[in-house]
Amino acid sequence: MRIATFALLLLVTIQPLGRPKAEEKTKTMNVKKITPVLFVEEVEPCVKFWVERMGFQKTMEVPEGNKLGFAMLQKGTVELMYQSYASADKDVAAISQVVRKGPTFLYVEVDNLDQAIAATKAAEVVMPVRTTFYGSKEIGIKDPAGHMITFAEFPSQK
Repeated sequence: MRIATFALLLLVTIQPLGRPKAEEKTKTMNVKKITPVLFVEEVEPCVKFWVERMGFQKTMEVPEGNKLGFAMLQKGTVELMYQSYASADKDVAAISQVVRKGPTFLYVEVDNLDQAIAATKAAEVVMPVRTTFYGSKEIGIKDPAGHMITFAEFPSQK
């Protein structure tokens, strides 16, 4: 009887790791979108790059003196933000030095790599066109601020 009671006690009190008890379950948040914020010395060249070469629209800007301190860019459902170091110094002083440690790396899936290559032809290529083990065809470039951008095209799955 003692062994059976002990076994029952174990079953009631021991929960598998990573699984909360029913009454402890919490709701997870609903993530609606994630937008990268890239920190740069100058916002304007980056805005020009994305608008003129990649077809994005500037949807918001915040001046910082006689320059831009912040800009938001959008194309369809894709959004990207740039903020100047000077703006970050004033906006969030606690992280102003951390944002200078970049660069940031973006992985951008496109439906036509040749179009991305044509649009970025004057940009510095940091990774020549290659085909990866997971099947994508990719190229890596630097944006005007030195952030790394990999454009990738996956074979169509029709």
